[in-house]
Amino acid sequence: MQNEVKYLKIKDRVDFIVHLLDSKKAEDIAFFDLTKSNYITQYVIIATSLADKHSFALLDTLKNELKPQGEIFYATDEDNGDWIIADLGDIMIHIFTQNHRKKFNLEEFLTNYQNNKIR
Repeated sequence: MQNEVKYLKIKDRVDFIVHLLDSKKAEDIAFFDLTKSNYITQYVIIATSLADKHSFALLDTLKNELKPQGEIFYATDEDNGDWIIADLGDIMIHIFTQNHRKKFNLEEFLTNYQNNKIR
């Protein structure tokens, strides 16, 4: 993708991130459009890694592909490969190992938030 990410519409940026994760074998990729809620970000992307080392590799891919295109990583929590968070401001990315994804069940929370069941 030759265009700079910062000039793409947010949905196109989300699609590109999903494509990157998929191309590096992330599993069960989901995204949540929270633009109509008062959540801390507009979109959340969740993906499952095959192992903690795979989580770090996925984050490295995101950084290597997105930073040169103008995307800013405001913060990352990469202390533990079981759950890595990347904050792009208007997009939040969560990369979980399978057990941690099941344990924290972020999808249920985000689905309820998206459907205005949580405020």
